[in-house]
Formats: sequence, structure tokens, C-alpha cells
Amino acid sequence: MTTKSAETGVVTGTPDKDYNLIWFAEACLNNALRLDTYIEDARRSKDTDLEDLFVRAQANSVQGAEEAKALLRSRLDDKV
Repeated sequence: MTTKSAETGVVTGTPDKDYNLIWFAEACLNNALRLDTYIEDARRSKDTDLEDLFVRAQANSVQGAEEAKALLRSRLDDKV
């Protein structure tokens, strides 16, 4: 892991920690969508072990996105 000595939010106008939260939500949502394709591929191949793995991973990605969205929502509400 690389450590930075300076906040990069001066470039984006968004503090690093907030940007990271936004990125995390987007990454979880993208992962959930991608896993949908993987689940269908496993189903087509009748590989239930793989399908089960991808279904669990997708549920975890959706849960991560929901938690991130809730945290974002509460932080945005605090600023209004």
C-alpha cells in the first residue's frame, strides 16, 4: 500500500476519503453487474459450485454498495 503525504482533494475538489467512498460504491455496483454475466455463464455450464460462489460474491458486492450509499447519503444530508 502506498502512503501519500498530501491530500489530493485540492485537485478534484473532493477530499480523498470522500472520493474513496464514492469509488467504492461504484466499484461494488460494477462488480455486481459483472458477476451477473459470470452467474449466467456458470448456469449455462451447469456448474453449480461456481454459480453459488458468484451468487454469494454478487450479494456481498450489493451489500457493500448499499452500505456505501447509506454512508454517502448520511454525509450528504449532514451538509445540507
